Amino acid sequence: MSALNPGDEQLISVALVLTLLIFSRIKDLLDFSGIIAATFTGLTVSLLGHWTWLVALFIFLITGSLATKWRIEEKKVLSLEEANDGLRGWRNVLANGGAVSLVAIYNYISPGEEWIYLAAIGSISVALSDTLASEIGSLDLRTRSITTLQSVPAGTNGGMSPTGTVAAFLGALIIAVIGVILSPDDSTISNIVLLFLLTIIGWLGCQVDSVLGALLENRGYLGKHSVNFLATSSGALMAILFYNLYF
Repeated sequence: MSALNPGDEQLISVALVLTLLIFSRIKDLLDFSGIIAATFTGLTVSLLGHWTWLVALFIFLITGSLATKWRIEEKKVLSLEEANDGLRGWRNVLANGGAVSLVAIYNYISPGEEWIYLAAIGSISVALSDTLASEIGSLDLRTRSITTLQSVPAGTNGGMSPTGTVAAFLGALIIAVIGVILSPDDSTISNIVLLFLLTIIGWLGCQVDSVLGALLENRGYLGKHSVNFLATSSGALMAILFYNLYF
């Protein structure tokens, strides 16, 4: 993607944040606390990182919210729906956008390192992979615990199902495609390798979320949003590991 001058990039960043906030308000994607958190997260990600990262976050928010509202009446019957009819608050915003925000802060302190883009988009790939796995896979009765492989009720923390597994892959793939489209022109990682890495990172990060859910969330050691934050952070860490191993 061609570079713009700093002034233009800042204008794009601010415009994207405003678009994100207006769209979220009109479509009831975020509650008031979520709007505040999204403002700070969006500005941090786009101004300290890059506006392309915010585009990936925007895609996550839209796709994840659509999945949340998908067959929501059936989810309500089974008590599987998100609180507030899928309206996301500040905890959800930070759980899914906190890792990429930390990457953005690092980018501001030490810019120019190629792995930073992979880490940023990798964390978002995990976020959408996990969200689609949870929201689409929660209605699949063929759910088993990721740690014991025993049958568990649909929607159980740490549960995995055929539908959820496929949804997790598609979520990771969606962000991977966006990541390839918006990748820097000077990247030494080929598009096909970038697509593969971001998809694998997203899917593996979803499995990390499931393992943490089974081992820690179900036992009361961590809450849902803490598990989400750790899982998305694992996506950034895997990106750093893969980059240092193979590039």
